Amino acid sequence: MSQLFHIDAFTTTPFRGNPAGVVLDADGLSSAQMQDLARELKHSETAFVLAPQRCGGDAPHDVLIRYFTPTTEVPICGHATIAAHYARAVALGLGTVELTQKTGAGVQRIRVERQPDGDYRILMRQGPLSFGQPLPPAVRQAAARALGLAEGDFAPGLPLQVVSTGHSKVMVPLRDGVALDAIAPDHAALAALSARIGCNGWFPFQLRACGRATDGRMFAPAIGIPEDPVTGNANGPLGAYLVRHGLMAHDGKLLRFDGHQGRALRRDGVVQVEVTIGQDGPQQVSISGSAVILFSAPLDVGRLAASSSTPAAPCAPAG
Repeated sequence: MSQLFHIDAFTTTPFRGNPAGVVLDADGLSSAQMQDLARELKHSETAFVLAPQRCGGDAPHDVLIRYFTPTTEVPICGHATIAAHYARAVALGLGTVELTQKTGAGVQRIRVERQPDGDYRILMRQGPLSFGQPLPPAVRQAAARALGLAEGDFAPGLPLQVVSTGHSKVMVPLRDGVALDAIAPDHAALAALSARIGCNGWFPFQLRACGRATDGRMFAPAIGIPEDPVTGNANGPLGAYLVRHGLMAHDGKLLRFDGHQGRALRRDGVVQVEVTIGQDGPQQVSISGSAVILFSAPLDVGRLAASSSTPAAPCAPAG
C-alpha cells in the first residue's frame, strides 16, 4: 500500500521550513491522480516516489520521482527531494547510503546520512549549471514593477539573470537596506512576465553582513506558487551566481554557505549550499538539509477515483 507523508523540509522544527507532500510506492497512480492529490494537498510541491524504470537509453537509477505543484508537473524540486528521501529513509530504516534518482531534470546523486541520534540529513547533487543572459533593461524595469520595487532597489552593477541547476530561477540581487520581508509582488504581473521570459521563479536575495549566509524569498505565481517558503532550486543556483559574480569569498575550490528563507511566512528554514569551483568558475552545486515528519497515513490507491487512463510511468519497472 502507498504511504502519504506531510514533511517539513530544511528544518527540524514542525511547522517551519518548507512543507511537502510525499507519496511512497506511488506506481499505481495515474498522472491525473497525482495532479489531483497535489491539488488537494496544496503544498508547493508533492513528490511521488516510483520504482526505477526500464526504458531504452535510461541512465541507471534507484528510484524515479515525479513532482507536481497544485496546478502542473515540474521537472524537479529541491525541498520535495529532501522530503522524499527523508520519508524513504525513515520508512526503510536506512543507514548512510548513496543512490541515484531519475527526474524530469535527468539523474541526480543523493546521499542519505544517518546521524548519531538516528535522524537523517539528505544531500542532493543538483543538475548541470546554466546561466542565461542578463535580463534586458525593459524586462528589468517590468520586474521591479511586478515585485513592487523601485529599479534602484536592485543591487547596482549586478544583473537580473536566469540560472538553472535543473529548474530555472531568476536571481534578483537587492541592495543593502531594502526590506526583503516587505516585498509584496503583483502576482498577475509576475506570472505574465514569467511567460514573457520563459522562467517561472523569481528569487530576490541579499547577503548577510556577517558570515557566509544569504536571505531570500521565492515567488512563482505562474505555476501556482505565490511564494515558496524555502527553495533548494533557488538557493542552489544562487550559489553559482555568487561565485560567477564574485559576491562571496571562497578558497578557489569550494564555496559553502547557508541560504536562509521563509521568515516572511513564519516558515524559517536553512538550505546548506556547496559550490565546487574550477578555473572557469562554478562547476557543480549540491544542497543539503534536514527534515521532520508532521504526519503519515496509508493511501489506498485502489479506492481513489480513476481520473485518467494514463499510467504513472510509461515503462516497466526495472529488476
